[in-house]
Amino acid sequence: MSMIKPFRGLRPAPGCAADVAAPPYDVLNTAEARIRAEGRPWSFLHISKPEIDLPEGTDPYSAEVYAKGAENLQKQISEKILMRDPDPCYYVYRLRMGKHIQTGLVFIGSVADYDKNKIRKHEFTRPAKEDDRVRQITALNAQTGPVLLAYRNNSEVNMIFASIVTNEPTYDLVADDDVAHTLWVVDDQAKIDRLTGIFDSMAALYIADGHHRSASGSRVSKAKNTQEGTQAGENSWDYFLCVAFPHNETQIFDYNRVLKDLNGHTKDELLEKIAAHFHIECADAQAKPDKPENFGMYLSGQWYKLKINDQRVPKADPVASLDVSLLQDNLIAPLLGVKDPRTDNRIDFVGGIRGLDELERRVDSGEMEIAFALYPTSMEALFAVADANEVMPPKSTWFEPKLADGLISHVLD
Repeated sequence: MSMIKPFRGLRPAPGCAADVAAPPYDVLNTAEARIRAEGRPWSFLHISKPEIDLPEGTDPYSAEVYAKGAENLQKQISEKILMRDPDPCYYVYRLRMGKHIQTGLVFIGSVADYDKNKIRKHEFTRPAKEDDRVRQITALNAQTGPVLLAYRNNSEVNMIFASIVTNEPTYDLVADDDVAHTLWVVDDQAKIDRLTGIFDSMAALYIADGHHRSASGSRVSKAKNTQEGTQAGENSWDYFLCVAFPHNETQIFDYNRVLKDLNGHTKDELLEKIAAHFHIECADAQAKPDKPENFGMYLSGQWYKLKINDQRVPKADPVASLDVSLLQDNLIAPLLGVKDPRTDNRIDFVGGIRGLDELERRVDSGEMEIAFALYPTSMEALFAVADANEVMPPKSTWFEPKLADGLISHVLD
């Protein structure tokens, strides 16, 4: 079995891509999705967030929601808004956000290789979120949300991409967040075979974003094989939809923290206790960290620069040495009392794409009392955690730009 395979992609018909493409299902709430889909009958949000077509207040996890998503998908197919390639293909997918460009490959990845950790994880998943994706895939009989993977940069893959992107793209559109999405169909059998061979020879692929989608793909595979009486292997459901980018182009933003209170400390008491493990100084502007082991802190209208003491950094531990761990283990847990950031509602998380202004706004409004700005986790750090078969703390990475939903889906025949 190959780790990756070409597939017959379900995708927008010519001229329909801009009408279909939508943000990923998990970056919008229902109210935001209703607004984004208004006046856009073919937006993929009608498939990925189908509760927008049902009465307000409908439980987004109810059976009627999944059924509506399936109905909307079939409508787009019957109306020839979506079409399916006649033969298995790969797809080259380029994202451009400002000056940043990343170019990757769309394929279906092996569940068997995911299960044996050749497609490697770095996060825990939550059963409720897995259940949602399993029900969505089962209702649609298709995987519509690609898993974002990373691989170590490969010069031969780059050369193949370079030979493809000189051709006229199949789709080239700019979404309403100003991110450009460009896609080429790769139906040249020689290129398909070579790409398969190169990726199969890689030691590992790494999940960057989409742990719940990959976990649900594994669960669907097992359930379908039980239901159909088939052996795991080359069935379409034994693979899940992926887009893989080289690690040196994959862009991680900071994932910042805001907390509702100081856990009973006064400002001066907290600063004094922080100084036991951090060098601390006032900043005359927003304190955006410019290297690892440095943090910005916003409290009572003042920014501070924090640098953790070297002896507090366990260099040999790929998880404990992460900046998110250093802040959690040396400040947020012992001083602010948030022991489990997964479950404590006193802490919230702000993706770095929103900037430090958002941290100031949350604190200045009185909603939160203190904010922390972090340096982004590196891809090398992510690889080290995954290679050690460990998991990162929650909210360690924020990937931008985001893939679009609707440009490519994988039908489970």
